[in-house]
Amino acid sequence: MVYRRTQQVMRRLAARRRAILAAARDTAAEQGMTAVQIAPIATRANVAAGTVYRYFPSKAELISELISDVSREQLESVRRAADAAPGPLSALAAAVTRIAVDVLSQRKLAWGILAEPIDVDVTASRIDSRKAIVAEIETRIAAAARAGHLPAQDASLTAAALIGALHEALVGPLAPDNLDDPAKLREAVQTLTLMALRAVGVMDARARGLVVQAVLPVTPEPKPAAPAASLSA
Repeated sequence: MVYRRTQQVMRRLAARRRAILAAARDTAAEQGMTAVQIAPIATRANVAAGTVYRYFPSKAELISELISDVSREQLESVRRAADAAPGPLSALAAAVTRIAVDVLSQRKLAWGILAEPIDVDVTASRIDSRKAIVAEIETRIAAAARAGHLPAQDASLTAAALIGALHEALVGPLAPDNLDDPAKLREAVQTLTLMALRAVGVMDARARGLVVQAVLPVTPEPKPAAPAASLSA
C-alpha cells in the first residue's frame, strides 16, 4: 500500500519550510548572510537542526533557496509596479524605481543576495536572480522601443548595464553611507531612475516628468536603537 500524505500533513510540512526560510531571511536582513547558520536558524524557526537538514541538506542549499525566494518576491513586486503604469515608458520608470526602493528598503539583505562573501558557493543562484531581473527590465525597454518611445538599442545589454549600476550605487562598496536619511533615500531613488531613463534615450524633460510620476515611498532599514522613519513620496 502506497502511503499518501494528507492535506493536513502537507500543509504542516509547507508551513515548517516557510518558517525556516523566514528565519533565514530575517537573520540575513538583520545580521548579514554570514549569520545564516543551521543551528541558529533552527532555533529561530523553533525546529530541531535535523529538521532543517531534512528540508535543506546543506547550508548552501538553504541560502540558495533563500536567494531564489527573495528574488522571486522582488521580481513579482517589479512586475506589479510596471504593469500598473499607464504606458510602456512609464512601466520602465516604475520598474526601475521599484528595484531601487526594494534594495534601499533592505540593503543588508540585498547585499547578501548579491555579493556578500560567504563560505559556501551560491554563485548559480545569485546569477539566476540577476538574470531574472535583467530579463524583466529588458522586456520593458524593448516594449518602450517598439512603441516608439526609445531609440533602437540592444535591450539586453542596456538592461544588464542598468541593473549593474543600480546595485553598485545602492549596496556595493561605493554606495553612499548616508542612505539612512529618508530625504537622501528619496533623492537616491529619483537620481537613479533619472539616470536610467536618460541612459536608454529618454529626453531630459520627459525623463524628469516620469521620475516624479514613478517615485515611491521608501522605508529605511530599521536600526537597533530606534524605529526607522518612513519616506513619503
